[in-house]
Amino acid sequence: MIKTLKLQKAVIAFILGILALIAYKVMSVNKVESSNYMLSFAGILFIAGALMLIYPILFAKKDKEGCVELDPEIQEEMVAAEAQVSTTEEPVTEKVVVNEKMGEA
Repeated sequence: MIKTLKLQKAVIAFILGILALIAYKVMSVNKVESSNYMLSFAGILFIAGALMLIYPILFAKKDKEGCVELDPEIQEEMVAAEAQVSTTEEPVTEKVVVNEKMGEA
């Protein structure tokens, strides 16, 4: 599921954030002055990971009913089905227009 939604970067950012927190704890126990920088780096990684997780939800494509489908494989199938339906409907609509002009509809 993570691979299909392309969230690997977000998971990597969270893992790096956890590693940065561990480094902060080690540095703070040893009374290193620059440990605060490691804590802020961990926070930045967590925020970046959270934004990367939210991105597919915020910018997901909506279908005609306004529903959002987050599974990319199903979205591709829906787009292909809609394209197939639109190609089969185009000649029918043209025929109806021609018939309406002739007064047969």
